[in-house]
Amino acid sequence: MTNNLSTLLQFGKQYGKSFVLPWRPMSLATNPKEMNKFKPKTGILMLNMGGPTTIEQVHDYLLRIMTDRDMIQLPVQSQLGPWIAKRRTPEVQKKYAEIGGGSPILKWTNIQGSLMCKQLDNISPETAPHKYYVAFRYADPITENTLQELEQDGLEHTIIFSQYPQYSCATTGSSLNAIYKYYKKRQLPLNMKWSIIDRWATHPLFIKTIAERIKEELVQFPMEIRHDVIILFSAHSLPLKAVNRGDSYPSEIGATVALVMQELNYCNPYNLVWQSKVGPLPWLAPFTDDALRAYVKQGKKNFILVPVAFVNEHIETLHEMDIEYCTDLAKELGIEKIRRASAPNDHPMFIDALTDIVLSHLKSKRSINPKFLTRCPHCVNKTCLSSKNWYAKTCTS
Repeated sequence: MTNNLSTLLQFGKQYGKSFVLPWRPMSLATNPKEMNKFKPKTGILMLNMGGPTTIEQVHDYLLRIMTDRDMIQLPVQSQLGPWIAKRRTPEVQKKYAEIGGGSPILKWTNIQGSLMCKQLDNISPETAPHKYYVAFRYADPITENTLQELEQDGLEHTIIFSQYPQYSCATTGSSLNAIYKYYKKRQLPLNMKWSIIDRWATHPLFIKTIAERIKEELVQFPMEIRHDVIILFSAHSLPLKAVNRGDSYPSEIGATVALVMQELNYCNPYNLVWQSKVGPLPWLAPFTDDALRAYVKQGKKNFILVPVAFVNEHIETLHEMDIEYCTDLAKELGIEKIRRASAPNDHPMFIDALTDIVLSHLKSKRSINPKFLTRCPHCVNKTCLSSKNWYAKTCTS
């Protein structure tokens, strides 16, 4: 239909003629009721860190991370951050080349958002049409550009939906601060309600999804050793400085793990381990690779690695877990069998989880979590204070 319209308009332009179209495409409908069917009413702003979709985007991706003080604190960050980004670019580009040339996080987020909104349109017609928006922190689509698109759509209600199940100041906090900084010197869209889903580490369907992913891998082990397989829940580590400041991330990760094992009726030995440490400062441990080495020394030979904080595949699952741990390290240590549970991705139960989280939020009278508005006990971040004050006002007005 679009191609036919384009051809007709081009023909008319070329020959100076105007046409009365024998049909009217939906996008040109003049009936307000018809237009309202397609104009989004509720927007779901899906926050995540993102990832470069091409090798060429790796440097800018690293530069944004290394200069974000909410994510990482460096001395003389304005100078050291760009230097580290430039120095690490070739190494990180090589890793992305080994997983296909780019991150699939945008692909999975688009799939998740589309399926979620389709379900919301069916079960919550009073808040439909729903439209998802992807707002990445360090890669395209960058948050600031997505906010411009959101404004143009003239939504009645925007739900800021963190795609980090467990809250951390370095992840969800940084993304929310980016929105605050964008509107700090701009006027908010008129007549638009704002609300936030900032964490959902214990949602029952999220827990069941991870449990199902583990079951999918357990059956790949011979029956006689299945109950001896060690389940290692692996999450991105955090500097101890942030933990001691009061960041709730470690406790929320722990809550997720406890509920998953309860769902599995504590069928196997398990532990929580940490990955992706950056820099020389002390971070949460034990690290995933060190834990594997230690267990092998104890005579353990069979493992399942479980991404417990990542809702879709990206560099830390496809390279760090699959290549560095399950392939290279497993060969070095002589591990008998090691498998990695898939991220939630488009598992039907996970799409139901996303849908239910948003639906429950829509039905709730609370637009913002009091926990989010409470700073860490030892917080010294002035931006954090200003941001939380801004959200307290914005999400209750």
